[in-house]
Amino acid sequence: MQDIAVIEDPAAAEVSLDPIRARLLAELSEPGSATMLAAKVGLPRQKVNYHLKTLEAHGLVEMIEERRKGNVNERIMRATAASYVISPTALASVEPDPARSPDQLSASWLLAVAARLVRDVGSLITGATKARKRVATFAIDGEVRFASAADRAAFAGELAGAVTALVSKYHDESAENGRDHRIVVALHPSLKETG
Repeated sequence: MQDIAVIEDPAAAEVSLDPIRARLLAELSEPGSATMLAAKVGLPRQKVNYHLKTLEAHGLVEMIEERRKGNVNERIMRATAASYVISPTALASVEPDPARSPDQLSASWLLAVAARLVRDVGSLITGATKARKRVATFAIDGEVRFASAADRAAFAGELAGAVTALVSKYHDESAENGRDHRIVVALHPSLKETG
């Protein structure tokens, strides 16, 4: 089972967003049969089996074992990943594009950049998984509390300057065997956890 799988196929995305199927995917982080799942989710086994076959057809669940139980074969299924991310590629015709609204201070631009990040890293993960390799990445995630909007603006300016200086120091356009990397730095208000 993968830690995270990226859904790029529109049909698979649609299948995964169905509330019943999403619940089955969550339950199948641990292997189970249609009978076991039916008891957990309160649906008839036949209906659960129908949904499992649909999920399996789109590569979201897999059979890991088949057992004889009475006069029927019981299929033990498991989700193919612990969690899933739907790539904007699944909605290619309406996929966000940072070039369409290049205002770097707008939330729309940030969301378009984040969508591109999901798309690109998702494609890298998919390719690396097929090649049985790892993807070299790096991320920083943290929180900062600003006393004022002026402090936030000053921080953003200093951060932009520091990143620009680092890029200037290490970018080598003439490196024959070099590999381009994308850097994304984002700053947005934190959401409070509800619970």
